[in-house]
Amino acid sequence: MFDLAPVSLWIEDYGELKRKLDGWRAEGITDLVAHLQADPQRVSDCMALLKVLRVNQHTLKLFGADSEQTLLGALDRVFRGDMSATVVHELDQLWRGQLSFESETVNYALDGRRLDVRVRARVLPGYEDSWSRVLVALDDVTERVAAQRLRDESAIYARSLFDRSPVSLWVEDFSAVRSLLETIRSRGITDFATFIKVHPDFVTRCMQEIRVIDVNHETLRMFGAPDLPTLLGNLSRIFRDEMRESFAEQLQDLWNGKTVQHREVLNYSLSGEVLNIHMQFAVQDDRLDTWDLVLVSLVDITARKKAEAYLEYLGKHDVLTQLCNRTYYTEELNRLSRKGPWPVSIVAIDLNGLKQVNDQEGHAAGDSLLRRMGEVLDKAVDLPAWPARIGGDEFAVLLPMTDERGAEAMRERILTLLEMNNQFHAGQSGHTLNLAIGLATCHGDEPLEAALQRADRAMYVDKSRYYESVETDRRA
Repeated sequence: MFDLAPVSLWIEDYGELKRKLDGWRAEGITDLVAHLQADPQRVSDCMALLKVLRVNQHTLKLFGADSEQTLLGALDRVFRGDMSATVVHELDQLWRGQLSFESETVNYALDGRRLDVRVRARVLPGYEDSWSRVLVALDDVTERVAAQRLRDESAIYARSLFDRSPVSLWVEDFSAVRSLLETIRSRGITDFATFIKVHPDFVTRCMQEIRVIDVNHETLRMFGAPDLPTLLGNLSRIFRDEMRESFAEQLQDLWNGKTVQHREVLNYSLSGEVLNIHMQFAVQDDRLDTWDLVLVSLVDITARKKAEAYLEYLGKHDVLTQLCNRTYYTEELNRLSRKGPWPVSIVAIDLNGLKQVNDQEGHAAGDSLLRRMGEVLDKAVDLPAWPARIGGDEFAVLLPMTDERGAEAMRERILTLLEMNNQFHAGQSGHTLNLAIGLATCHGDEPLEAALQRADRAMYVDKSRYYESVETDRRA
């Protein structure tokens, strides 16, 4: 039975080891582990006292030995490497009076193969006083240990990918949300959009039922949280205001069976900073029946949104004056021509004397006048009206829902602010802003373009009067 057993069996003599341990105990040693750790050589000395008396056939096969003599003559190649921690554990169990022990360690076959083995040892009955016969069984657990090592490495790798991902990752549990949706579905609700409009508190409750399981490092950095408990304790500061409407849309998609989603949302950092976020949401494929494992990724697109907004601003505004540009002016003219609202008044404006300033003092001086003109119109005009720079020294103000009296009031307001601007800059540049202004109103009974032409003609008449007065002053 010993020779044919399907596990590696060893008969060993621990008698010398027992005498060694008894001697230390007689010397007053009480803590064997501390005693062995104080001098690592003591562990090696204890291992040298163990005598192998016999091994079985499975042992020879396991270690690649052709005979027992070959194996016993090469034990230094079998028991090598750092086995001290395991041996200390085994010796401590014997020291404490246990006549059997178990452990896992590493041995080596004679061809150099690593063998992960589970060791089970027992002092045989009748030899309790001498330890001269100990049965040791070795189970080859190399494949299991290798598989476990691979799983551990995979888990570490996956965790590292999660923690070090350059985007914010959240692992969440939506199972309670799923239960709430199924509950109202069982009540016969079919129009979910109407239901959440009538019961807005349902959306709030669903938000409260989401359980955050884990987040990665980028999440903490993005939202300005020092650690996970701080983040979880302040979720109401992160997901608020506009987020409720976005979450209602998310619930609507889940109601319709859309378990993979993406959308742009607004979140807030713990410092109150607005974060434009591109969110991707996915219920994991093996959890579609429970929704208890959901992966959410958040990408901070705040910088991109700011760049887009700035580009959009540049596309519709004049850089020098900060007023709307001709492109936007033309688009709005076309829109008002189609839809009104009527009446629509137009104030056509031309900056007198700009060419002379450019010719005499350079374009920097002329640009200064244009910026001042932008300041005047920006302060004079309120929504829904707006001013635009439509040419070099040409400006216009579109006034929806404004009749002739309103247009005249706008001219007076512009001239009042113009006078204040001239007084403020009188001692700085010496240049006085002077405008030619023309007004026209369209009541919808004619093309808006016709009113625009009338305003231009009136402006040129006003401009002619200005230059006639300048010429008269020059001759005088």
